[in-house]
Amino acid sequence: MAYRNRLKYTDELKSDIWNKYKSGESLWSIARSIDRQSSCIYGLLSRTGGIRPPDRLRAATALSLTEREEISRGIAALHSIRAIAAKLKRSPSTISREVNRNGGYHGYRAAQAEEEAWSRAKRPKQCKLALNRSLSRAVEKKLRLRWSPEQVSGWLKKEFSGDESYHVSHETIYRTLYVQARGALKKELQ
Repeated sequence: MAYRNRLKYTDELKSDIWNKYKSGESLWSIARSIDRQSSCIYGLLSRTGGIRPPDRLRAATALSLTEREEISRGIAALHSIRAIAAKLKRSPSTISREVNRNGGYHGYRAAQAEEEAWSRAKRPKQCKLALNRSLSRAVEKKLRLRWSPEQVSGWLKKEFSGDESYHVSHETIYRTLYVQARGALKKELQ
């Protein structure tokens, strides 16, 4: 039996699939045009209920690739963070956070920083309680004792003051319990 290589759904390919779907082509003909089964196309389209998701856009306040390249050039020229910020008409704290988040003053690379910023901005993000099982158990234990999410959040910050992976806001606890079926907390707590 011959196996096909896994298809990488690039943004361009997804856009092409959505355009064909909206123009009235059948799932079978769309799938045939990319040499795949119609179930693959169905899986892609059904994630959003057959409604085309909005294109990802950069926030107006986010740094652009051009600005990141200017930061990189400023660092290479040994300019201070404040001098780079003044040239870009940005806050020094914005530039400082950008540099520290992406390799520090001596390891900053514009292209890599741009790629990582784009992936960090991807939504939806996975819930902190779903990622950290021991945090989830600690929250469950306190909720069973009838603590409010605000109390649990405050207790976690006090109890694990040195470990930020155990800090979770009360809004996250509420969202996990009531708004989204995240599966991070047990059903009976709902």
